[in-house]
Amino acid sequence: MLRKKLVAALAAPALALFIANSTNAQDSTAAEKKTTITGSVDAYYRYSFLNAKDIPSTNNATSFTNSHNSFEIGMASVKIDHSFGKVSGVLDLGFGTRAKEFSYNDDGISAAVKQAYVTYAPSDKVKFTMGKFGTHVGYELLDPQLNRNYSMSYMFSYGPFFHTGLKADISISDNVSFMVGVANPTDMTSASFEKKFFLGQFHAATKDGNLSGYLNFVGGKNMAEDKSTQFDLVVTGKVSDKFSVGYNGTTRSLQHDKDPKQSFWGSALYLNFDPSSMVGLTLRGELFDDKDNGTDGYIGTSVFATTLSANIKIDGLTIIPEFRIDNAKDNFFIKNSGDLTKSGAAFILAAVYSF
Repeated sequence: MLRKKLVAALAAPALALFIANSTNAQDSTAAEKKTTITGSVDAYYRYSFLNAKDIPSTNNATSFTNSHNSFEIGMASVKIDHSFGKVSGVLDLGFGTRAKEFSYNDDGISAAVKQAYVTYAPSDKVKFTMGKFGTHVGYELLDPQLNRNYSMSYMFSYGPFFHTGLKADISISDNVSFMVGVANPTDMTSASFEKKFFLGQFHAATKDGNLSGYLNFVGGKNMAEDKSTQFDLVVTGKVSDKFSVGYNGTTRSLQHDKDPKQSFWGSALYLNFDPSSMVGLTLRGELFDDKDNGTDGYIGTSVFATTLSANIKIDGLTIIPEFRIDNAKDNFFIKNSGDLTKSGAAFILAAVYSF
């Protein structure tokens, strides 16, 4: 009995020390883990002044706003980021028109997965990413709170949306970096037996960060030997605390087996003016040339689109009244009479809440 009491007396402090160390270790591990949840909800109303009410045409040839005289839900989105040391994972889900059009090659619940990827950063200079992620090509982004215009450009609408593959981001210095990757054919989550596309990006910025540029590339062949190549340039510049400029230029060529090569190119300028922290204005002018049918028959002409958007911010809410005029080289839009016309105008009122 005495021996048992002695063992218990000696074991008690050791057990207490073990429990304390285990608790501290768990607390330390938990402190290294980080979870961030963000999201957004948006809705809009769009009215086409051509008012083709008796004809099934909304006179819209860009993504996410294909409606007329209707209140619409844009997208409800939630993004979960979790990191633990050098490893992190991202799950980005979206429900609504934007998410559905973004993942147009997917069915069912797969269409709600905007992004899903894991990353490993062996150092602060190198990061590997594998999974489904938004494209590096272009100036505009899927999530409405990340754009100043609510309606989308032609270059965004007919360029890549996302890639599913493996990429490496490598930082040469604080101002110079590049990315290389391999992925399924553009906008395909699953691509068994398909050939792979190459991804590339080079980024450089001034020391103060006021001028920044991205040269982007995506290209490759699919199983049917269809070849796609796209070069893209994005430049952003800060002129003052109230005025900034953005530029996006892109060119894409498509080759269907031995058919004649198809191509399109586009160029857009974004002028941003912020008179106060609560009010901002953005004027976007875009020239999109598809006379060589690079959109596979969706456009087939050149279009110059002018979009003026206001951003009125109230805490996490941004109200965006927007007026847009599209002018085509050829008759492209439909009037209520059924006649074709070269020009079309529309008004949008959008509300975007992000958290």
